[in-house]
Amino acid sequence: MIDPASQAQLREAITDCIRADRRVLDRLREEIRPLKHATCRIQPRATTSISLIGADGGNHQLRFDPFLIQLIRVVDSSDNEYCLEVVSPTTPIQKLNTRQFAADGSARTALGEMMRFLGIDSLTELSPMIRPTSQERPVSPRWVEVYRELVEWGVLFAILKKDFGADTLIVCDGLLRSVVFARGLFQRLLRGMQERIDAHWRNNRRRVHLAGVAKHSKVLSRYRLAMALEGVLQTDYPAYVEVPRELEERSYMRADFAPGGDHAGEEDATAGYTGGRMFLVKFGAHRHDPIWPVDIFEPQAGNAQEILGALLADAMNGFPIPYYPRCLQKAHENAALVDFDFEVLQDFIYEGVRSTLGKEAGILDAFQLLDPDPSQQRYE
Repeated sequence: MIDPASQAQLREAITDCIRADRRVLDRLREEIRPLKHATCRIQPRATTSISLIGADGGNHQLRFDPFLIQLIRVVDSSDNEYCLEVVSPTTPIQKLNTRQFAADGSARTALGEMMRFLGIDSLTELSPMIRPTSQERPVSPRWVEVYRELVEWGVLFAILKKDFGADTLIVCDGLLRSVVFARGLFQRLLRGMQERIDAHWRNNRRRVHLAGVAKHSKVLSRYRLAMALEGVLQTDYPAYVEVPRELEERSYMRADFAPGGDHAGEEDATAGYTGGRMFLVKFGAHRHDPIWPVDIFEPQAGNAQEILGALLADAMNGFPIPYYPRCLQKAHENAALVDFDFEVLQDFIYEGVRSTLGKEAGILDAFQLLDPDPSQQRYE
């Protein structure tokens, strides 16, 4: 515990530091001030909306998992399951490559279909963050997270080929940005997504819109206080404002993560990793309702009023998070591994380990009765 003398010293040091950095806040206020006059009111509209979300078994803190098994699962708000597979950090990459394609070379999975479209047949070509399995090099468990993100993009690309019975807004969990693809591939994928969206209008006169909603962003974190001081989005009605690219570039360490396709040539190998135009959106009708970062698919940014209007009705029914799209919350509920599903997954791991131990399986039964963390008793 900090003694009173040290507290007084800390208080004085913090105050001096903040006073010295006051110019930083003044600069942020100056940068954000023009957005107050660019704020637009959201007009409600009606449309069908679906959403995508992935579940990762590694995020659920299994009580016993010596192999760091990960469950890759992608579902939508209607509880349609698009992917269910199990991997671990030591899964051979070649095995995953084979899993994506049939014997005749055709795609077996959504990820395989995306790889075929991009003209590659190896995950190591798809992402530099996935390395070939090697006995000499240590294995990083982070590549599984990269693999899950690639699967989600593959599912999204596959869904865009489906037939829709009405105008549809597809809502992704997270912004329409990615740094996991090899150079040039993400922009090629975005062009393929645009082609499929255009085909819906050309063939069936169906409008398919694409947006991504996040709970956090570096832009919002950087400018949140300045926005409150300048009254940006402090309205008595649902509203939104487009974030200029310059503000994004100042917020992100990676310049190529902010500019997007409008700052790069169509075939430029250094094209950015951004597929959407960022908007800050308040779906509530009170001044202090939450503000969310929303990416609208770059070619559809001009239809922001229509897209956000369709998203407004869904967000108004948001529960348990108020004024957050209900379709995303439903998808998360469908994807989450809790209660019975969680216990079943844990039992599967015990059974798998037991089957590999043979005569030593009895040791595992005794092991299950041990307290994995005796230190927690101090909190009881």
